[in-house]
Amino acid sequence: MAAEIIRRGGLIAFRTDTFYGLGVDPFNQAALRALIKLKGREEGKPILVLIADSDQVDRFISLRSSLFNRVAERYWPGPLTLVGQARPDLPEELTVRTGTIGVRLPNDARVREFLRACGGALTATSANVSGQPAARTAREVEGYFPNGVDLIVDGGDVGEVAASTVLDVSGAEPRLIREGAISKAELTRAFI
Repeated sequence: MAAEIIRRGGLIAFRTDTFYGLGVDPFNQAALRALIKLKGREEGKPILVLIADSDQVDRFISLRSSLFNRVAERYWPGPLTLVGQARPDLPEELTVRTGTIGVRLPNDARVREFLRACGGALTATSANVSGQPAARTAREVEGYFPNGVDLIVDGGDVGEVAASTVLDVSGAEPRLIREGAISKAELTRAFI
């Protein structure tokens, strides 16, 4: 049912490996615009994408640096969003003209299987109105969005988890954008 909604250009909410996320087809501009409007997302903020398998990276990243590959090999699947050089044909709603995009391979086999069923990749911006805490339950998603979400997939409550760490590896030097489940200290010891 979720896959059919995505194919039709709809919007779903689903549990990721961290919090609940809002999912649309990352190549459908109308769906992306509906997502941005629903969330009240501020301009200039890119939208990350979850992928089902590492071979999906090339749909989004134009050139994987050796650093991108080394970090992905060590931390994927896992709570690390890697930002790389975006393919030029991606919708600007994803990249907001930054030339980069964030991609994550979740550390949850059920989430990856769900992503495969929905075409291999989905957006996964947090399921909340911008500025509010990320939804941890399907009920919280429904509270934020009583209208506008075509399907809320109840994957159970989210336990005590941190948001994903976001690391920009699009340039010559890595840059930590957000410290989350993987600490800056750990990344520094490993790569930075």
